Amino acid sequence: MKIIVTGSLGHISKPLAEILTGAGHDVTIISSDSGKVGAIEALGAKAAIGSVADLAFLTKTFTGADAVYTMVPPNFGATNYRQYINDIGKNYTAAIKASGVTRVVNLSSIGAHLENSTGPITGLHDVELMLNTLDNVAVKHLRAGFFYVNFFANIDMIKHQGILGNNYSKEARLVMVHPRDIAEAAAQELQGSFSGKSYRYVISDEQKISTLVKTLGTAIGKPELPWVEFSDEDSLAGMTGAGLPPAIASTFVEMGSAVRSGILWEDYDKNKPAALGRIKLDDFAKEFAAAYNS
Repeated sequence: MKIIVTGSLGHISKPLAEILTGAGHDVTIISSDSGKVGAIEALGAKAAIGSVADLAFLTKTFTGADAVYTMVPPNFGATNYRQYINDIGKNYTAAIKASGVTRVVNLSSIGAHLENSTGPITGLHDVELMLNTLDNVAVKHLRAGFFYVNFFANIDMIKHQGILGNNYSKEARLVMVHPRDIAEAAAQELQGSFSGKSYRYVISDEQKISTLVKTLGTAIGKPELPWVEFSDEDSLAGMTGAGLPPAIASTFVEMGSAVRSGILWEDYDKNKPAALGRIKLDDFAKEFAAAYNS
């Protein structure tokens, strides 16, 4: 099969490409960085250098493909994050239609069933709706959990403040996923058979924050690492103080509020997959410790 992978050599796209090339597929990876051509070709894939904001480039790259894996790359410079995600989603939708692609695996998020009140996830809700308008195109939306690797961004907080924290309590629940588990699910769907428009939750583990902090803290030699619940205002101030633009920081505060209230998990709880991913919190804790100590 000829398969297009967006997301350059990111946490999901690289292992996804490795699986697909290993299975003998003709894989093209889209990247905006020409400096990654060598690394892409080393995987046995072809490089298509360009921007997912460029509709003509996307259409040309998608043409002749049997299937496409779509994801919206982060852009913390966007002044309106939902609009940015919408713009990329519109490009994907138009390029898929114009190129004649008939199978799409789209990276979405847990909580994407909600139209509002989930921060950046609202944009992914919109993208799901756009792709669902495509006639004669099978679309599988992967509603992924909270990425374990997001905790790498908290290493400085631990080292300099001696805490972990966010705007939800230690009694809150996190439904999490490892990017490699997403890559395996995406590879399975791209190589498998599905029709119509459907959703698949991709989850590795779910734990209370108290258990998560204990696990990560123990892995780095800080078993008593405290969790601090910030107010929404303090959370916003902390993120903007760390350099995140207010327009972006406010969306993450809103997402934290959705974790706090539990609305983020409501549809997942009604549609839990029969099996979770293989990489559990204890497994990720070893990766976290390696990053913390590097």
